[in-house]
Amino acid sequence: MTKFSWTYVGDQPIKVRTFVMGHGVTRTLLKKIKYHGGQTLVNGESAFTNRMLIKNDVVTVVLPPEPENDHVPVSDVPINIIHEDDNFLVVNKPAGVASVPSHDRLNDSLVNRVKGYYLRHQYQNQKIHIVTRLDKDTSGLVIFAKHHFAHSVLDKQLKDHLIQKTYLAIVAGQIDNPHFEVYLPIGRVTDSFVKRQVVEGGKMSITEAWTAKQLVNQTLLRIQIHTGRTHQIRVHMSALGHPLIGDWLYNPDDESMARQALHCAKLSFYDPFVGKWINCEAPLPVDMASYINANKRQ
Repeated sequence: MTKFSWTYVGDQPIKVRTFVMGHGVTRTLLKKIKYHGGQTLVNGESAFTNRMLIKNDVVTVVLPPEPENDHVPVSDVPINIIHEDDNFLVVNKPAGVASVPSHDRLNDSLVNRVKGYYLRHQYQNQKIHIVTRLDKDTSGLVIFAKHHFAHSVLDKQLKDHLIQKTYLAIVAGQIDNPHFEVYLPIGRVTDSFVKRQVVEGGKMSITEAWTAKQLVNQTLLRIQIHTGRTHQIRVHMSALGHPLIGDWLYNPDDESMARQALHCAKLSFYDPFVGKWINCEAPLPVDMASYINANKRQ
């Protein structure tokens, strides 16, 4: 079973509950530990979470076993692993692969492939926890947590905007400004389940971009989003008059690429289990690199 231990070094007594929550254990996880087969130990002995700790007490949290996602079919298609440890898995998702299964893509999403990878390696925990997601036709880095605790830690980092993602995008037209920010609200298009638009009354969305390379009549941008709205980069760039190359939804007249030219190239998050930042990079995919080469300035 997965377990974690910490030594209390404070001088004042503190409850077990308060101490472990300070290490990222949520109330939801404490309930699962209590009622679904986990344990909370102090100095190797079972203890209630309202027990008071004294200096040098060792608290161990034993996570309950997690049922696997029985409804998720297994795919044996290999995955491109950028980083892996006992708690996290970072995968470079190819374009054309959905992040999660849907009614029309039940058998070969990234989640299906990660489940196959877990099974082939006989991991004790077969539950698939996807932390970040990308649109089907966006390539790049996606984080998976290997257990509930790791997932809850990164969920909080997402809410606190601590997980940093950097995208590369090829947009139509020339952008001369080396650095700019977009503050525009995004909401649904009334008659579409999928499409979004800049609209009064939508959720305020913030995108920051840097010009990385000027092409013949296109621009390669390096982009960070400071809010996580659906299609945020695609909607904001379209609203500025610089839609993404190949974007069937927001730039339907452009067919110069088979998918939107968007790639999650860098990703950073804090790993509290080892006490350091994890920094991952995924190289520009072949289709975007070829497009840039074919349209570079002479």
